Amino acid sequence: MNNFYDVIVIGGGPAGLTAALYLARARYRVVVVEKDHFGGQITITSEVVNYPGVERTSGTQLTETMRKQAEHFGAEFLLAEVTALDMTGEIKTVQTSRGPLQCFGVLLATGAHPRMIGFPGEEQFRGRGVAYCATCDGEFFTGKDVFVVGGGFAAAEESVFLTKYARHVTILIREEDFTCAQAVADAARNHEKISILTNTVVVELSGDTAPRRIRIRNTKTGQETEHRAAEGETFGVFVFAGYSPSTDLARGVAELDEQGYILTDRSQKTSADGLYAAGDVCVKPLRQVVTAVGDGALAATQLELLCAAMQAKTGIHPTQPTARGADPEPVSGGGELISEEMAAQLRTLFERMSSSLILRLYLDQTAVSRELRGYMEELAAHTDKLTVEIVAPSGAEHLPCVQVCREDGSWTGLAFHGVPGGHEFTSFVLGLYNAAGPGQSLDPQTEAAIQALQKPVKLQVLVSLSCTMCPELVTASQRLAAAHPQVTAQVYDLNHFPDLREKYQVMSVPCLVVNDGEQILFGKKNLPQLLELLNS
Repeated sequence: MNNFYDVIVIGGGPAGLTAALYLARARYRVVVVEKDHFGGQITITSEVVNYPGVERTSGTQLTETMRKQAEHFGAEFLLAEVTALDMTGEIKTVQTSRGPLQCFGVLLATGAHPRMIGFPGEEQFRGRGVAYCATCDGEFFTGKDVFVVGGGFAAAEESVFLTKYARHVTILIREEDFTCAQAVADAARNHEKISILTNTVVVELSGDTAPRRIRIRNTKTGQETEHRAAEGETFGVFVFAGYSPSTDLARGVAELDEQGYILTDRSQKTSADGLYAAGDVCVKPLRQVVTAVGDGALAATQLELLCAAMQAKTGIHPTQPTARGADPEPVSGGGELISEEMAAQLRTLFERMSSSLILRLYLDQTAVSRELRGYMEELAAHTDKLTVEIVAPSGAEHLPCVQVCREDGSWTGLAFHGVPGGHEFTSFVLGLYNAAGPGQSLDPQTEAAIQALQKPVKLQVLVSLSCTMCPELVTASQRLAAAHPQVTAQVYDLNHFPDLREKYQVMSVPCLVVNDGEQILFGKKNLPQLLELLNS
């Protein structure tokens, strides 16, 4: 019964977190399974001012509060990738990268991902001038001109955010005007560093190693205009053209519309028995946090009825969650980085590790090195399976650095340059678990693909700690390095290493550099996708 739940929620955004809160509070055992980071797309929004009852906050702060509320009532959380759903029979099975889970009902709240437009040059310069997340990539365009493609809420809001970095922002809107709320549009209209071109589309983006020219067309007059970067300069293009639903798990299981969104009834039930959907994966006229929260609450109350009926019918009663007390204080003894709540989760993971590890630190005299040392020492204080070792940095590059080594001192192939905080904390801890064993489970097909690698592979993953798309690639690379003796995976916080940014002309994260530049790839990738690239 350890892996049996009343409800499994797939997706840790506002819809999934709300459903978990309602279900746990009603004393049903629920787990939220998330493959990237808890919080969803809203975490890339630096300022949220339209959520009722909360005057001003960030997307990260808002969803972290939601997660803590759900956890307070006993909801469980699992960082793993769901690979398949079996909705046949009374007991449903959810296959994950950390093993199968069973339940009475499933809530799909996997959200959506940014949509590409497809203009010539978009794919060519993706990661080298074309970006989709202002929070992740805005700083790469400091002092440069930026074009924003789109006229919705995201385009208007993110354009204002980009003025923190860009010299000037030009918004290209296909329609007659913005399609978002007037207050949001007015913030862009009235900004001194923003100009707006309506009825305008991108014809082509061109250049050499980076964009140098953008050709646009007025759809009413047919007139085309070309904008060129100044000599020796480049510019950025941010695409905010809406999102595509992440509904691959539902294909062949539940009914979808032509655009791939899940069809539900008024209670959020799909066409598949026991499967509900909530949030941005659903057909709906408005995709906002407040509507996702409403979907999650409605789906949860319907799932409560389903679970009560199934418990009575099958005689199976999953362990009821236990509500927790007030939020604990930070760890005593001067630890400020890891709360007692987080420490308890870490200790559970560390207890599962098969062997001990050495955190080998290469430090210099900078404040970042002092921060890394404090971080690693505090982490090691929670288990006897981690030991911190400080060595002379002679010959070492890109300091500070922590290498993950085995008990005998040999290197596992995993390293982080900088401080693995922000969104990379969880991926770093998972890297320790994978290096020590047993690690995240692998299916036979993936294991075979790993063994098919016949030559040494050096992976460098260039990230930003504010990027929500980086951890998936980091985790995949580290899992591969832990499983294959000829693969290494080193992660770099680009904020501290501008030389790598210049060397590989990185204007978007995550960036994957294979064998010192043999391949340079951009965008998040899971382990099967990474293996497909390397084996090809």
